[in-house]
Amino acid sequence: MRRREFITLVGGAAVCPLIARAQQPEKPVIGFLDGRLPEAIANRLRGFHRGLRDTGYVDGENVTVLYRYAENQNDRLPTLAAELARRPVAVIVASGGPNVMFAAKQASTTVPIVFISGEDPVRAGLVASLAHPGGNLTGINFFNREIAGKQLEFLRELVPSAKRIAVLVNPKDTRIMEGTLGDIEPAARAKGLKIQVVRASTSLEIETAFDAFASERPDALFVSSDPFFGSRRLQLSLLAMRHAVAAIYSGREYAEVGGLITYGSDITDAYRRAGVYVGRILKGAKPEDMPVVQADKLELIVNVQSARALGISVPQSLLIAADEVIE
Repeated sequence: MRRREFITLVGGAAVCPLIARAQQPEKPVIGFLDGRLPEAIANRLRGFHRGLRDTGYVDGENVTVLYRYAENQNDRLPTLAAELARRPVAVIVASGGPNVMFAAKQASTTVPIVFISGEDPVRAGLVASLAHPGGNLTGINFFNREIAGKQLEFLRELVPSAKRIAVLVNPKDTRIMEGTLGDIEPAARAKGLKIQVVRASTSLEIETAFDAFASERPDALFVSSDPFFGSRRLQLSLLAMRHAVAAIYSGREYAEVGGLITYGSDITDAYRRAGVYVGRILKGAKPEDMPVVQADKLELIVNVQSARALGISVPQSLLIAADEVIE
């Protein structure tokens, strides 16, 4: 073989892998924005990744997920959202309350955004309609606060003598607070119950609220579906046990750390559906053509161990109705 031919062959062998690498498409990047601490949504993230896998995407293999957490500091959300929007992200996931959704929406009008929302996205101004969202937003919607009547019904089954219900709300998130009170007040009136509104937006204020129960004791407690309270679920369940207050919550995470009873949407499944929507967008679907999904899977969980500690006998009807009973 002549020297020139040899050099040509060796040079070609060296260049071909470089060309192949250059031709490999870069992994798409997903921006994930949440208002809470990372540990607050660990279970939910498993659902999200399951949804991604259902559409053929695995974080670290053929897609990259960039996580940004506000750690319960809503004033950080606009900066975090803007940071994600400036990066070459293919889609942004917004979860953890309406403030997160609006921060993402204000950060970009072109990057597709998949939200996971616990309030009516049309009433909130996130989308034009559920069937035809329009713009660059779509997502998964679950109405935890709109099932207040059923939550009160379950609470009444546990505490038949209840007349006055304390409702714990977070005044820093006015949208969630107003939505909660707007739903629970008429539901309570219909059942002949009186509402005692209790406000708390810090861990210290939660402690103070429970201490106040000593002088103005409610018969039971209704904890609003608020991301901040979700991040303080262990504190809330421990205080409810310490003060011997029967409390109902909206997510299974409360029951798993000792909460008495929870009723609400299966949030892990809602995150799975969000993962599926993100996968579809990565494959070319457009948000304006993707209807907002109404998460209709509800679950009732009863912690019998906590009930015994509170001296409450759980009715057989509740045990039969429960999707899960924690012994």
